[in-house]
Parts: sequence; C-alpha cells; structure tokens
Amino acid sequence: MADPYQILGVSKSATADEIKSAYRKLAKKLHPDVNPGRKDIEQKFKDITAAYDLLSDANKRTRFDRGEIDNQGNERGFQGDPFGGGGGQTWRSYAHSAGKGEDPFAQFAGAEDIFAEFLGARQGRRGAGARSTNTRGSDTTYSLAVPFIEACLGGKQRVTLASGKAIEVTIPPGTDEGHKLRLRGQGSAGTVGAAGDAIIEIHIEPHPSFTRKNDDIYLDAPVSLQEALLGASIKVPTLDGHVTVKVPKGANSDTTLRLKGKGIPTGKSGHGDMFVKLKIVLPDHPSDDFVDYIEKWAKKNPYDPRKKLGWT
Repeated sequence: MADPYQILGVSKSATADEIKSAYRKLAKKLHPDVNPGRKDIEQKFKDITAAYDLLSDANKRTRFDRGEIDNQGNERGFQGDPFGGGGGQTWRSYAHSAGKGEDPFAQFAGAEDIFAEFLGARQGRRGAGARSTNTRGSDTTYSLAVPFIEACLGGKQRVTLASGKAIEVTIPPGTDEGHKLRLRGQGSAGTVGAAGDAIIEIHIEPHPSFTRKNDDIYLDAPVSLQEALLGASIKVPTLDGHVTVKVPKGANSDTTLRLKGKGIPTGKSGHGDMFVKLKIVLPDHPSDDFVDYIEKWAKKNPYDPRKKLGWT
C-alpha cells in the first residue's frame, strides 16, 4: 500500500475531520456494492479503508509519522511480505478470509461505522463482502385533519414537515377518510440514495349537518308542523351555499327531497346528488290554545301511525 496520506488525497497536516471527509467521498465512489464485479475498484476500496484505519487512529498516525510503524501498521523491521508470512494483513489473508465465508472488510470497524451512515443500518457479517444496497431514505407519515366540505369539494392545506419546511398540498375533490397523499422526496434524507417520501394521511372532520355516502350528501331538515301540513318553501344548506326547496303539502317526517347535482364533484362535470330528509319538529313550548285544538282535532280524526307497520 502506498502512503496513506496520498491514498486519501490529504496533506500530512490534515485534521481528523478532513481525513474523515476525504474517506467518505472516496468510499461512496469506490465501495464494492456500488461497483459490483470490479476487482480493481475493490482493491482501491481496501486501500483507502486501510489508510483511513491507520490515520483515523491518533496513536497509529503519530507512530507512523515518527517512522515507528509502516503504512500497514507493522512495526518497522517486521514488515510482511504481501504474498508471504510476514506481519500485517495482506491481500492473501483477505482472500483467505473470503474463501471461508468471512467478511474480508471486518477489520475496518471504524471505517464501517462511517460507511454505514450512507448505506443504511450498520452492516453485520454477511459472507464475502455482501452488504445491503437499500440506501433510500425512509418514508415519514403525517396526519392531516381536513374540514368535511373541503374534503368533498377539494382545496389546499399547508403541512409542516419534521424538517420545519411548510408545503402546500392539494386535497382532491371527493377525498375519502384515510386517503393518503404521497409527496415524493419529502421524507427522511437518504445517505447515498434518494430521500424517502412524506405520506400525508387524511382524516375528515365531521360536519354538524351533513353526512356522506359515496358521492351523495345527506341532510336532515327540520320543518314545523304547519310547514308540513300546508306546504312551504324553506332554505337548506348545501356544500356550496344555501338553496330554496319546496316542502310539499302534507309532507311527513322522512319525506325525502332530491337535489340533483348538489353532491360531490365526480370529474368530467359530474356531481353526486343531495338528499334532504324532512323531520317534523313541534314547538318547544306549545300554547294552551294549540294543545286544546289538537285535542279536539284528534277526537274527530283518530289515526294510528303504527298500524301500517303491523305493530298493532
């Protein structure tokens, strides 16, 4: 192995951080996982790793600079023949380890710790140089509460990511509970590969009046007794404002009115419908005159609303 400073491309006065940075750049470029089948690149990677192993150890670096040990960490005067039985680990011992199914890079534990930063989780021994190549950053999931009407009609919401970055996301019309929006490259940063994605999970806030089934909207509309008996025009809310509907004369509770096209947009100019179910509501405090009238009317017009259901 040549001079370790030359191999890493740093001066002899380089700081520990400069040495580490130089190694990181070279390791990304020369790692065998990035260059499968390239024996020449594999040897270069071993050389830069051995150089970093020596120079990142303050004691070894000092002794090397003093000439007490050689570039392979061997005591001067006890250098190993690269193809014989001297001191230090040579290419032959690397090959011997690989032949046994051992990791030939295992001795460079300090270098491995650095490389694990951009190859994902720290690698264990996996045979002759086998390592995970899944270096993409992880996905990050966020929960976003969206108002009912905005989920139906669509809109914009701002989401603040874990990084502090605020992003405006589009809520598509007709968004369902639990719908997930994927923001490419906005998740956790990758080490060598791309960043992960941000997953925005939509949770729809309930509405005090509306309910939804597929693309249709349902509304219970209270009406007075006189409006039901005599008929009337009343205002009811829809997703995009109030409209006037006609209550037919003699309407009963659960009489349902259909408002065509007042539901959820379905694309291509289509819409679901809205169904308004009438609910007759008596006054909270009926007057004595009203009660007397109903009593007299009931005696002359008896009827049983449960008879049609077979309950009597």
